[in-house]
Amino acid sequence: MGFTIGGMRERGAPPPPARRAVGRGADRGRIEAAVAEYVGLWGWDVAPGAVLDKGARRRPVCSCGGASCPAPGAHPLLHGRVITAGTPLDEALAAWSKARPAPPGATALLPIGRAFDVLQVPEAVARAALPRLDRLGLPLGPVALAPDDRAWFFVAPGIAARLPELLDTLGWPEPPPRLTALGPGDHIAAPPSPVAGLGEVVWLRRPDVDTAAVPPGANPLLGALASLCRRLAPAG
Repeated sequence: MGFTIGGMRERGAPPPPARRAVGRGADRGRIEAAVAEYVGLWGWDVAPGAVLDKGARRRPVCSCGGASCPAPGAHPLLHGRVITAGTPLDEALAAWSKARPAPPGATALLPIGRAFDVLQVPEAVARAALPRLDRLGLPLGPVALAPDDRAWFFVAPGIAARLPELLDTLGWPEPPPRLTALGPGDHIAAPPSPVAGLGEVVWLRRPDVDTAAVPPGANPLLGALASLCRRLAPAG
């Protein structure tokens, strides 16, 4: 399984602390430790990513400098390389240090589509769904929360491409508001990466040995998220 950082995570761990505000150079050591954990313990690839930062007019801008960047703060750095799952600890940290510019640093991006896909919903939907699903004893994968009202449920690869079909089977001919799927070619910022000066990405449900390598399928999670999106996340 590889090395362990900070011990194995327990299912049902207490909720994470409130998101912390971070500066440009803050907590780089924590991000490096997280990169080593994701690559060595959970079997995920990690890519050094652009930073979504506050511009001169306090508007978020991408550190790549592209005025029309199609994925601000959510794409790999051009000169960075993917640190593949299973890379030895010293090699992973060396690759990260080499790729990370200073300042503004880099986010730890998780490429989607190989180890997992992602269902994206608003924070309120995620917080309402987790206790309900726990009461039913249903398996859940990791769940991350960005400070800009995006929550990410890790699910089995291939679900993003099948989302319309899966929703239609559940009686949703049109996707519910603000329920989207991320698949191959997409990336998410991993905890504890900062986002636009708003705070850090945090875990609502930490990875564990049962679901990090083999995340759950879409059902019944998708049905619960779809219903809650209709109730709690109106379009617009």
